[in-house]
Order: sequence, then C-alpha cells, then structure tokens
Amino acid sequence: MPFHKVQSEKLSQSVVRQIELLILRGILRPGERLPSERELSEKLGVSRPSLRDAVAELQERGLLASRAGAGIYVAEVLGSAFSPALVQLFSAHDEAVFDYIAFRRDMEGLAAERAARMGSDTDLKVIGTIFEKMEAALPKRNPADEARLDADFHMAIIEASHNVIMLHMMRSMYDLLREGVFYNRQVMFKQRTNREQLLDQHRAINDALQARDPDAARDAVEAHLDYVEAALLRQRKAEHHEEIARQRLLHERER
Repeated sequence: MPFHKVQSEKLSQSVVRQIELLILRGILRPGERLPSERELSEKLGVSRPSLRDAVAELQERGLLASRAGAGIYVAEVLGSAFSPALVQLFSAHDEAVFDYIAFRRDMEGLAAERAARMGSDTDLKVIGTIFEKMEAALPKRNPADEARLDADFHMAIIEASHNVIMLHMMRSMYDLLREGVFYNRQVMFKQRTNREQLLDQHRAINDALQARDPDAARDAVEAHLDYVEAALLRQRKAEHHEEIARQRLLHERER
C-alpha cells in the first residue's frame, strides 16, 4: 500500500521551505541581505540552532551565500541567466538588441494580459505607485533614476502576472537593461526620444491595467516597445551618418 507513517517536520525544514518560496516568488531578490540571525529567528519563531541548520542547507544548495562580516545574502547566481561571455557578445551586436526588443514585446504583452486578468488589487496598486514615481521623476531629468523606475515598472507587471518562470527569466533580462547592455536610455534621448512621450506610453499601460483591460494592456505594451525600437533605429542611423561625415571631414582636411 502506498502509505507511510506521518512524521512531524523539523523546524529547520519549515524555515527552508519558507525561504525557498520567498526566493521562488521573487520576494527575496538576488543580492538581498537577510535580517540578522537574532532578528530572523524572532520573525520566524524558531531557535537560532534551527535557523542555522536551515541557512546551512540553503547555502549548500546555492540559494544563500555568506559574506565575511556582512551577513547572509540571497545568492547572486539566481539573477545571472547569462554567462559573462554571452553578455559581451550581446553588447557587441545590434542583432541582439533588436531581438531583445522583439522578445520583450512578446513576453511583456503576454505578461500585461495576465496581469490585467490575474493581478490582485494590491499588484495593481504597486504598478500604479511606481508610475506615480515616474511622473514625479520627469521634471528632475535624471536618466539613472528614470531608467531604474522604467525597469521597476515593467518588472512589476511581470510580477503581477504570477508566473515564477517568467519572473526569474525577465528579471535577468532587466538586469542587463539596467546595465546598458542592450541599449542606453540616455543615448536614446539624443535621438528625438521624448521623455513626455515615454511617460504617456507608460500611462497608457498603467491605465489599461487599472481598468483590467487585457487587450488594451497588451496593445499599450507593444506600442511602447515599437516606439523604443524605432528610436534605436534612428540612433543607429544617426551614428552611421556621423561616421561618414567624420570620414569626409578628415578627407577634406587632408586635401
């Protein structure tokens, strides 16, 4: 018969499962520091020895990592879907940039549909709160802050779609976006990319999500990424024209 005696679970295993789920659901993020041993044991209601056993198991499995004198952190490897060699290859070829945008268009369109249907009221409040921060950041014209909020806004939509595989995959993609591997938002602004237009596009996405309109949410995401693609094409063309102009200038000076 397929039965066995029920055994009570060790406290340390309960701790392991709770931390696992927080990592899986993207609540604990790569590189995030856990509370101190005393604080965490109090939050979890377990003894320090039980907590140490749980942390040791999670470290052995590569989910947590210790830093000398700094504490315990969620392992960075969880956010590294791409090897350094592949990242370097991505950054060296335009083909990767435009494939990246196409991939985002497909995945984020789907995520926006799911978020409109399946996101909780609190999920939508998170998205709305980030958009409000984007509005407040516009007059300050700080490209680093704008890029961070842009990525946070899109990541919140992914989180609201409630698919953990999509969550971790896209989080890795946004890490590369923040680092400017695929394109640099500040450079885009040199090519008639209008901050107000970008904000309006994000407003359209937010409005569709708050209205729980899946089709409108997907359309708004796709329109936004179509605009980004066109801006990058203009950027590449301008760079090409500038290179030709420099060659002409050098030739003219040498005549």
